[in-house]
Amino acid sequence: MTRETAIRWVAKPLVFASALIPLAWVAWTAISSGLGPTGPLGANPIEYINRFLGDWAIRFLLLALAVTPVRGITGWTPLMRFRRMIGLFAFFYASMHLSSYIVLDQFFDWTEIWKDIVKRNYITVGMVNFVLLASLAATSTKGMIKRLGAKRWTMLHKLIYVIGIAACLHFYMMRKGVQLEPIIYAGVCAVLLGYRVIAHLKKKARAGRAENPDRAGAGTVHR
Repeated sequence: MTRETAIRWVAKPLVFASALIPLAWVAWTAISSGLGPTGPLGANPIEYINRFLGDWAIRFLLLALAVTPVRGITGWTPLMRFRRMIGLFAFFYASMHLSSYIVLDQFFDWTEIWKDIVKRNYITVGMVNFVLLASLAATSTKGMIKRLGAKRWTMLHKLIYVIGIAACLHFYMMRKGVQLEPIIYAGVCAVLLGYRVIAHLKKKARAGRAENPDRAGAGTVHR
């Protein structure tokens, strides 16, 4: 079996199935045990489901952001083949998170939903972030890359950095107070984005030395 075959027919289906486990668990628990206050989902099961789905949305988002740093550190290029799938699962769980709020929490009361978006800052941030994430999901196909052009597509998908920061902000604001979990997620996001900043600065420095080899050599002699 070639590496390409193993990735396509073994690794990708396993990653896909594994990514659905959190949804399957919470759905099975809710269906089998009900949504009563004494069930395994706690005294407020609707809030538990909403937060559970949101937690997995940000986890998959951070996993998608982690692919490039891990590839850069380990040199394992096949990992890049999973980045789009992981990113789409971030959007999937964000969609489920939003849907649970609209259906289970607000019962399609669009007036109240709009009031929440306007009045509650963390919901405002969350909704804006969802729209940005949806734009990336909608343009994630090879056809859209050709339609937009590689340069414009790349610029658009750099919004993932803004989305990562905004997701951590949304999570922190939602928890209403200093708590450890939002700080951990924000720290992970900072490390993943910091890696990219350092890598970009190193790339610029290498490009500068390549353009001015005489100056780089003179600097070495001087030292």
